[in-house]
Amino acid sequence: MATVVTTEWNRERIVAERPPRVANLDPFKPHAFFLEEELAATGCVIRSGTILLTNKECPWRCLMCDLWKNTLTESVPPGAIPRQIEFALAHLDGSPEQIKLYNSGSFFDPAAVPVADYPKIARNVSSATHVVVESHPRLVGEKALQLRDLLGGSLEVAMGLETIHPQVLPRLNKKFDLGHFSRAALFLVHEGIAFRAFVLVKPPFLDDAEGVEWAVKSAAFAFSCGAAVVSLIPTRGGNGALERLRETGEFASPRLATLEGALEQSLNLRAGRVFADTWDLEKFSACSVCLERRKHRLTAMNLSQRILPRADCQACGGS
Repeated sequence: MATVVTTEWNRERIVAERPPRVANLDPFKPHAFFLEEELAATGCVIRSGTILLTNKECPWRCLMCDLWKNTLTESVPPGAIPRQIEFALAHLDGSPEQIKLYNSGSFFDPAAVPVADYPKIARNVSSATHVVVESHPRLVGEKALQLRDLLGGSLEVAMGLETIHPQVLPRLNKKFDLGHFSRAALFLVHEGIAFRAFVLVKPPFLDDAEGVEWAVKSAAFAFSCGAAVVSLIPTRGGNGALERLRETGEFASPRLATLEGALEQSLNLRAGRVFADTWDLEKFSACSVCLERRKHRLTAMNLSQRILPRADCQACGGS
């Protein structure tokens, strides 16, 4: 059973708990970019370039989110987003087949990414055969079609489902319900646009066993809506609100074994590709003996979509 919730969180309280955001961000440069490998729908492992765009903060204030740290309080000038993309691509090694344009919010929020910049953005990523952007389900609509029609390759939209737990999802302050998500998914599928879902592993108010259970249930729901990919994200602290919930016993970071279990059981659904987020895994393991082996295993499972034997560890027992 989920942990008894003793606190209610609204926009004002979430913001009040925040530490300072990153200062002096350049609106004409992305705050990060990198290359990684990803298993594509074709079954081939491809090079994927992720560009973390600098733009205005998302209009929602989600309980577990720390992405606002690298955002601005005002909209970027016209032309800034294309220049950020140009900067990143000029510094990446080669031309990746897939490009992810992640902006710590919703690409289709005009305050974050001006619609007038779409044509230049499309030209900048024309070397990629597949482009992924992210969006809140309630902002999926005609702007997705505008971007799709400008791209030379295919479009995919990543949406944060987070969890389908009926008590937890409303408390995350995401301001959508499963009906919003399923309608956005139906729209994308009908328009020939792929989508992936972000699912939290052990959001607030759940223990580790529930964290696995509801991550798998949420993945199954996303696949039933037509998702091509589910990305499993271990819930990370650091945004202020989660630290306060940690003090009251309503949140604790998932163990590495919890992420491993969620990936294994979600792969067993055999409904689509499932990826475990392997960034910053040391936050979820106190054992330095097996951490690299377990990270390597998760990466190999992401690329093969096969469940591999767990790494034995006499130091921690694989926790």
